[in-house]
Amino acid sequence: MSKTPPKKRSIVFFMVPQFTMLPFTAAVETLRIANRMLGYDAYEWRLASADGMKVASSAGIALEANTSLAEERKFVSGENRPNMVLVCSGIDIEQYGNKSVNAWLREANNRGIAVGSLCTGAHVLAQAGLLNGKRCAIHWENLPGFSEAFPQVEVYADLYEVDGNIYTCAGGTASLDMMLNLIGQDFGENLVNRVCEQQLTDRVRNPHDRQRLPLRARLGVQNDKVLSIIELMESNLSEPLSLLDIAEGADLSRRQVERLFRQEMGRSPARYYLEIRLDRARHLLVQSAMPVVEVAVACGFVSASHFSKCYREIYNRTPQQERAERKLVISASRMLAASQGKAAH
Repeated sequence: MSKTPPKKRSIVFFMVPQFTMLPFTAAVETLRIANRMLGYDAYEWRLASADGMKVASSAGIALEANTSLAEERKFVSGENRPNMVLVCSGIDIEQYGNKSVNAWLREANNRGIAVGSLCTGAHVLAQAGLLNGKRCAIHWENLPGFSEAFPQVEVYADLYEVDGNIYTCAGGTASLDMMLNLIGQDFGENLVNRVCEQQLTDRVRNPHDRQRLPLRARLGVQNDKVLSIIELMESNLSEPLSLLDIAEGADLSRRQVERLFRQEMGRSPARYYLEIRLDRARHLLVQSAMPVVEVAVACGFVSASHFSKCYREIYNRTPQQERAERKLVISASRMLAASQGKAAH
């Protein structure tokens, strides 16, 4: 009687220039440890890049690719066909666009291959049209720009999301949790627990656990009233609430709100509200192609001129200058990444 062949899963990690190392290594190491615990290579992986050359990460470390995009496009219908493709990316992903990559991802998905992303790779999946009507996760810092660029996608500030055959994670250590979820699907809870013990991880986080620290820890504020007001402000950036509405929502008088904010935050509530709206605007300016006037409206400003005046007051430059400077930084980082890749050969 023949034995049932051991379960195996083949994964392609597609590296986008400036991809972040932490989510990539967390994913690969989790799979490596699972293999060690099982005693055989249940998970096999290879690294791919657009041209088959080394790719520089955001840390300046260049990794060798095993295959090129052209080879992977042939593999999707052959014996080297993977079970899963994960797009690894990082900073400045909004500027990335490759129609051949999009076509490959669509074909892989159409052939039943699981497609996913680490960190900001959801941008690439969305560009390929694979996230329309789907749930996905992305890093909290990229969420505002992503939401504006892809309104048809259900994006959440979760650690990771699995929607059918689409896997997305927010990056950082969340890729560890997503891989543990995958291992659990394939081999059960016992193996997951053994991998956790090896990684010194005390638990598998729920996919809907928060990405960011709680406000109390993030701001170092202990006053519950102030924290509730800040949460209210953060939930109403496009249509700012009046101070009277805020005070009523917190069951306080306007004077009490003013006094509490000066004590706890060192500024007036109006000033603090303005700062978090401008912070959102800054993210939209550098992460999206939205016209400045649309950014202004999305962040609750009555006009582009008023927005520009407030922005200059806080950041000492106009929104237009912010965007132009960001483009220069992106151009310089691309040139550096290209030179690092060439030097590595």
